[in-house]
Amino acid sequence: MDFAFRMAEERIKQADKNGEFKDLPGKGKPLDLSEINAVPEDLRMGYTIMKNANMIPEEMQIKKDIVKLEDLLQFCEDPKEEASLRKEINEKQLRFQTLMDKRKMKQSGAFRQYRGKINRKIGF
Repeated sequence: MDFAFRMAEERIKQADKNGEFKDLPGKGKPLDLSEINAVPEDLRMGYTIMKNANMIPEEMQIKKDIVKLEDLLQFCEDPKEEASLRKEINEKQLRFQTLMDKRKMKQSGAFRQYRGKINRKIGF
């Protein structure tokens, strides 16, 4: 074991002895792993940290934005505003595709398996 790992372990043991883990939220409850299984293994830790901080990944936020813009577009009556909304949707779709290609999500077996569930959950 390396030095940093031993130090971290020692601090965790000391915090446990001091009772710092007694009243943590969710203590004694099983972990909800249903959503994390759809995330590629190498990204799971980061996604878990973001979820615990009530943040969502950029690509999910972009998907949500696209859904909102498409809803606005359905009820838009002004041609200039409609053109602006279409342009913004196209830009967001391009950004989304770039992120997906960069993260190689399409190559992930988990993503292919759960794509439908993910899209339904965010409104597609």
